[in-house]
Amino acid sequence: MPNLPDVVVWSIPAFVLLTVVEMISVRLHPDEDAAGYEAKDAATSLTMGLGSLGFDFLWKIPIVALYTALYELTPLRVPVLWWTVPLMLLAQDFFYYWSHRGHHVIRVLWACHVVHHSSRKFNLTTALRQPWTSLTVWPFYVPLVALGVHPAALAFCSSASLVYQFWIHTERIDKMPRWFEYVLNTPSHHRVHHASQGGYLDRNFGGILIVWDRLFGSFVAETERPVYGLTKNIDTYNPLKVATHEYVAIARDLRAARSWRERAGRVFRGPGWAPAPNPAAAAEPSEKTVPA
Repeated sequence: MPNLPDVVVWSIPAFVLLTVVEMISVRLHPDEDAAGYEAKDAATSLTMGLGSLGFDFLWKIPIVALYTALYELTPLRVPVLWWTVPLMLLAQDFFYYWSHRGHHVIRVLWACHVVHHSSRKFNLTTALRQPWTSLTVWPFYVPLVALGVHPAALAFCSSASLVYQFWIHTERIDKMPRWFEYVLNTPSHHRVHHASQGGYLDRNFGGILIVWDRLFGSFVAETERPVYGLTKNIDTYNPLKVATHEYVAIARDLRAARSWRERAGRVFRGPGWAPAPNPAAAAEPSEKTVPA
């Protein structure tokens, strides 16, 4: 297996530089309608990002072990060549779409992903607001490893996708050229994903490509200014609460559940699911955010 660069580490200087440039741009050319920056919010996003680095290192130990075992069991092998890397990037992006979509429509997965949507701002620091419980992502990429993609190659493709998605977390870029907007994910598409209006909810799940959303019916174009955050915002800058608040809400709902069917629904159905109300008690719906 050839050595592949750690594109996230190599991109850190660019992340810092672009964030500083965006901050200066917001200060020099403020937009009254834009979400902009807030010191506490940006600090929380940075803290979540730094924390995710440590937790991701821990989660990678069992995940790499599982992927390696599966890779050794499959007779298939995809060589890392100049022409196979783009194909692996394409395949990773396809499975990322379904992972991202799944993390919006299954509540226990949403409990992980909700962290990324918890800010009511939308700027480059929002890209760094990452969960500390990303152990829920690995099952979606099992088919790639089973098809012979080396775990290190998968890690490279995932890192490349993460780096690409950094720049789309901004309000300072309006629209890209039409062909670009049609094929690739852009700030305009991703602003929709982070919005909390009903028409924008659970839309534009693509990582690098937006064509998956167009193919599978989850695409919505940006037509009105988004309102960022959750449909029920958490009003806290405490990183621990940001990381765990939906798990706490699930535990609370499980304690109050009246049947095993309701317990299963509270965990595996959508984030806003609740059993049909009855005269005895009406279930309180959970929070939910807009499309990611």
